Amino acid sequence: MTGALIATGLLGFSSVGLASSDLASPALVSSDQAQAAPSEQDRVDCSSVVAPDPSSPDEWLERNLWASHCYAFQARAVIIDAIGVRTLALSHRLQDGVRQQVVQNLDGPSVSVERHAQAARPAWLNTDDISSNAVGVDGDSSYTAVWAEHLARYYRIESEAESRVAGRDTIELDFYPLDNDRYTHEWSIDRSTGLLLKHVLKSATGEVLETFQVTQLQEPQRYDGDIRIEAMDAIPSYDWQANWLPDGFVEQPAVSATSQRAQQRSYSDGMTTISVFAEPVEEGSGLAPGVRQLGVSGVAVKRVTTGDQHWQLLAIGEVPLTTLERVLDAVQPTDGDDPVANAEL
Repeated sequence: MTGALIATGLLGFSSVGLASSDLASPALVSSDQAQAAPSEQDRVDCSSVVAPDPSSPDEWLERNLWASHCYAFQARAVIIDAIGVRTLALSHRLQDGVRQQVVQNLDGPSVSVERHAQAARPAWLNTDDISSNAVGVDGDSSYTAVWAEHLARYYRIESEAESRVAGRDTIELDFYPLDNDRYTHEWSIDRSTGLLLKHVLKSATGEVLETFQVTQLQEPQRYDGDIRIEAMDAIPSYDWQANWLPDGFVEQPAVSATSQRAQQRSYSDGMTTISVFAEPVEEGSGLAPGVRQLGVSGVAVKRVTTGDQHWQLLAIGEVPLTTLERVLDAVQPTDGDDPVANAEL
């Protein structure tokens, strides 16, 4: 992520402008689930789901997810990566079960992003992938428990020694990928609240790609009311799809704004997101084909032509470049009249 991208995910911010996918509450759905998701809103009592003293990595993951929804706070944080060091101001408030999220860039141009949103309903994956033992800290068959179980299929999750971040006691969780298609994540979770205070992203060789760290956190206040859990938006319907993805990546609703001409599909494994875009372009315009690293994010670009129409395909995500290339090479048409469907990919 660049700038405030990682901050929005780690402290419970959804994807808006400077943000990408919400790491603390990834919205993973299968196509069938997106169509079947109930339209009515559910409510969750924050006082009942933020359980004290988790005893396992899975329970810490669940607590982190609920904390990202149920605590109001003000914070200062830094992002450190190949681009440099950037300072952010973060704000998270709740009113009548709706979250107000603000990220402000304190370095360089003044950029502030604000969003009002309810918590999204993550209908995690199809039931074939989830065991009947996925029971959450609230005693129910919880989607937070399903998220934790899903991550354990694709990452080796280890709990490390306790530490301190921003003057607060933390528990360390490390996520080691079980293949070469994703990166290692190291989390520092506040013991008192469950909020994620530090995130380190590492390559397969152990190189630190990016560090996000809260430097100051005003005492968080737990919301006493219910938060609203809204149904997921439907997955977009286009005449193309990625026919190969790393294991565990599931298509989800596209969340970032795109132009009227661009089409986007997004896929997540619960920890990171890969987005694929298809956009008609004029001959000689657009991005140069190839792969490149933009800060912590990898980008792969490909050009295809059908008749007189030129198309630009782009994949972006915090995964190795070889993974993005393979995803983009697997973009294939489905039945339909969209020009992309007739392209020789």
